[in-house]
Amino acid sequence: MHSINQQITKFKTTSQFVSIKRDDLIHPFVSGNKYRKLKYNLLEAKSQKATTLLTFGGAFSNHIAAVAYAGRENGLQTIGVIRGDELENQIAQNPTLKFAHESGMQFKFISRAAYKDKESSDFLLALQEEFGSFYLLPEGGTNDLAVKGCEEILTPEDAIFDYICCAVGTGGTIAGIINSALPHQKVLGFPALKGDFLSNDIRKFANNERWELITDYHFGGYAKVTPELILFMNSFYEQTKIPLDPVYTGKMVFGVYDLIQQNYFPKDARILMIHTGGLQGVDGMNQKLAQKKWPKIIFDVKKT
Repeated sequence: MHSINQQITKFKTTSQFVSIKRDDLIHPFVSGNKYRKLKYNLLEAKSQKATTLLTFGGAFSNHIAAVAYAGRENGLQTIGVIRGDELENQIAQNPTLKFAHESGMQFKFISRAAYKDKESSDFLLALQEEFGSFYLLPEGGTNDLAVKGCEEILTPEDAIFDYICCAVGTGGTIAGIINSALPHQKVLGFPALKGDFLSNDIRKFANNERWELITDYHFGGYAKVTPELILFMNSFYEQTKIPLDPVYTGKMVFGVYDLIQQNYFPKDARILMIHTGGLQGVDGMNQKLAQKKWPKIIFDVKKT
């Protein structure tokens, strides 16, 4: 799809050095873990001579935006099954859906109740009858090929680190990182969702147990934030010029900083945080923050 452009930035917290790997920089529109998850799926779709990608997502889904652009870049039609039929008349006002639409994605809006059955055989059969044959990508993009792509996030240069930290959504990204981490490294995952059900999902793909989920930094659940989180992200950006997204990486970085304050890590531990992208969702989040009269995310994504 695109040439890989990574960089690692090292900086000091109040008491410890940490580094962040800018996987968000590897593609301007299909950034971070979305690039990784799509890489081998796109190759497989082409090998099957598929002409259409179909997937699922919500109003501000990084996955929807990434699939739409990657499809266009690779000459494939894209269909997005969108959670929330009320969104059908809000495409122009929704930054993510507007971008996906402009990238050529066709939408099918369904109710939240119907969306819960999206993986059922009857639902998928109905989609085939409506749209014809397609290459199916699961919500969030996690499958065996996605994990294979995420195994490439870590490189030999990362062997110097003792802890690898990343945000967790569906579990595919951390599974890939777990599989490629070295025996002396521990992987810490920071779920963006409430609950501990993700452990079982991760174990479907992970090949070892040198990892742990830190479940205290979801800030209320998926796509939920607090003023404290936004102010932390803004402060982090002012100090490092590194933008964070509020749904995933922002929560992970907040968590790592808080654990450092709690002396969770050994004093000389070498810590690497993975920036998995997701910055396209900032504009939509700022719309929601403005409605609540909360602080907004201060950086301009278009300038980063």
